[in-house]
Amino acid sequence: MNNMSIEISTIGSGSKGNSVYIGTKDTKILIDAGLSGTKIESALKDINLSLEDIDAIFVTHEHSDHIDGVGVISRRYNLPVYATEGTWSNMPQKVGKISKHNQKIVYKDEGILLNDIFIRPFEVPHDAKEPVCYSILYNGIKVCVATDMGHITRNVIENIRHCSALVLESNHDVNMLKLSNYPYALKERILGKYGHISNETCGKLLACVMNDKLKNVFLGHLSQDNNTPDLAYLTVANILDEFGIKAEKDVNLHIAKPYGITELIKVEE
Repeated sequence: MNNMSIEISTIGSGSKGNSVYIGTKDTKILIDAGLSGTKIESALKDINLSLEDIDAIFVTHEHSDHIDGVGVISRRYNLPVYATEGTWSNMPQKVGKISKHNQKIVYKDEGILLNDIFIRPFEVPHDAKEPVCYSILYNGIKVCVATDMGHITRNVIENIRHCSALVLESNHDVNMLKLSNYPYALKERILGKYGHISNETCGKLLACVMNDKLKNVFLGHLSQDNNTPDLAYLTVANILDEFGIKAEKDVNLHIAKPYGITELIKVEE
């Protein structure tokens, strides 16, 4: 790896499990570990890494598709786990015992320095207890992970501006969801202010935060029932086009896979 570059990829993305790998020469982290340690280890092996190389896990919220592997991985590799107080209060029984010295608390809008990277949690609207997403800064480069949001707030926009790479939720197609066999209450939850954002909302948000540095975007957390990779891509690309932004020319759109490394992106200043 170039000494001044930062790399990012999704390890898994969707309702069956979520994890994002971000790394520099000296620091490597996971945002969430919602898959088994075995699946995450297998994905990391594809990019010549191991869970032994990981320095910490940062958790966005306590839903099982974001924390299923957290406890096992922390115990096996003695890894610190960072999460908000609200997330910790709802998480321990789900992840099992984590050593006190590995239980780290983060506070929204208060960044922490971990070796050579600066990680800043920011609040997102989701039906969890004190959920956050994260922006990561290294050597003037900013990458962000922003998923599991029911609607877009000014705070979200401000925190994902000026990114060079971004993992952004593109959960569902509204019409597919409305016509699906999901129970009414579940549809209402997903479409509500604290659920998940649609392909269309994703496209509009991306158009809002586009900048000259932003060359790679992972469309993440796609519903396997109420979305398709092609539909997510085309919807977002068409909305960007309305704003004069050309997919694959101005920005590369990657569809985050449900399992395994999607594509390792290396970002330089």
